[in-house]
Amino acid sequence: MPGQFLEFGPEQQGETLTTNNQAPWGRVDETGTVYVREGDSERVVGQYPDGTPAEALAYFERKFTDLAGQVTLLEQRVKRGTPTSDISRTVTALMKTVSTANAVGDLASLHSRLEALGGAVGELTEKQVAENKAVIDAALVERAALVAEAEQLAAQDPAKVQWKQASATLDDIFARWQKHQQDGPRLPKAETNELWKRFRAARTLIETNRKAFFAELDSVHKDARSKKQELVEKAEALIPKGIEGIGTYRTLLDDWKAAGRAGKKFDDALWAKFKAAGDALYAAKTEIDAKDNEEFTANLEQKLALLEEAEPLLTETDRVKAKNNLSSIQQRWDAIGKVPREKVKTVEDRLRKVETAVRKLDEEHWQKNNPERKARSEGLASQLHDAIAKLERELDEAKASGDAKRIAEATEALAARKVWLEALGS
Repeated sequence: MPGQFLEFGPEQQGETLTTNNQAPWGRVDETGTVYVREGDSERVVGQYPDGTPAEALAYFERKFTDLAGQVTLLEQRVKRGTPTSDISRTVTALMKTVSTANAVGDLASLHSRLEALGGAVGELTEKQVAENKAVIDAALVERAALVAEAEQLAAQDPAKVQWKQASATLDDIFARWQKHQQDGPRLPKAETNELWKRFRAARTLIETNRKAFFAELDSVHKDARSKKQELVEKAEALIPKGIEGIGTYRTLLDDWKAAGRAGKKFDDALWAKFKAAGDALYAAKTEIDAKDNEEFTANLEQKLALLEEAEPLLTETDRVKAKNNLSSIQQRWDAIGKVPREKVKTVEDRLRKVETAVRKLDEEHWQKNNPERKARSEGLASQLHDAIAKLERELDEAKASGDAKRIAEATEALAARKVWLEALGS
């Protein structure tokens, strides 16, 4: 058939034949046998008996081009830093292929390029070993940092840990550990086993502390729940007592605050019942207060009228009149009775102010007319009068004698006694 060809291995090579059907790296003889030149010799690479010599050469040159492409691709892989183990195997395989290739072309140059790649593989191996070591060291540091985070979390006081946040943090650390394990480089088994052992120990301790914390918390919640359920029952038993049960309810409320947490779900439900009981008690009180306020409003009007009568006593100077009027007002005030709760302080404060003013007026009178104080004052006044009379005589004598020193001393002493006398009001 036209275009059919045969290929031969080295054992089928014939002697060199001379023909005009030649190319730089091979030739075709009159039988369609194709040869490739290798240095000063040649070898048979195949036969193309049903085609032209040009077609035969072109076919085997294409096979060379394919081989050259493989070498070029390998050179590019080396430049990109492909793992040296892959490169080395490929170089060895290609060198064997090129040595016996049934192709027409500069096979020697391909062989040289492959030898050069073999040397580059050695250099690349050293470089990659160093780079891989750096990558592995960095990855070990990152993995150790994750372990340190977990150990720091495990070292916290279980009683002070926010466990929801701590659990989320631990999950995040473990997720990063898994991602690093999947995406990172392959690490030495001894180092990774040791790091994993530490990480697992930290995680186990965290989980143990968390379970212990919530077990204890659950126990506390159960105790609080029991106490609050009992308080709810006591509060509900007070409802029939109405306003009289409010004092006891307030005591129960203090006990409720001291009972502790029973867990949000139970706390909310129990508090709703406890509060409902209190609302019932205070509703009864509100109803009574409303009735009382209706009655007490009239009392308020009467007491306001009494205050209008009492407040002029703030400026009264007649002690007896003020006391008598205030006594009358106080008797009527007590007889009127209660006023609305929100008005009690206002009206009571106004009356207290009047009472204070009248009491002060009485105290001032007592201070002035206290017999003991009056006797002491009169005795001292008499002594001062005698002293002044004596000093006046001494001053006259000093003036008569012209003794300046005696005049000055007598004048000074006389002035002092007169000031004391004025202070006594005599």
